[in-house]
Amino acid sequence: MVSIASEKDVCMSVVTVSPKFQIVIPLDVRRSLGIRAGEKVCVMEYDGRIALIPIKPMKKMRGAFKGMDTTVEKELDRV
Repeated sequence: MVSIASEKDVCMSVVTVSPKFQIVIPLDVRRSLGIRAGEKVCVMEYDGRIALIPIKPMKKMRGAFKGMDTTVEKELDRV
């Protein structure tokens, strides 16, 4: 026999879609991801799910790849 978990056991938060197809991102998720009013969020369909991805301004991305190895090995015929 397979038991089915309730929504609360599986989901971080449950939201309701309004008649205008709008949702409210829960406060704990907004705080965790640093989403503020007026910011843009990318909406993607992925494997039968909806993914919301915050779009951060380029200035906030400064230093995101600090320490990354940027060396590129060239092929011998390209040297």
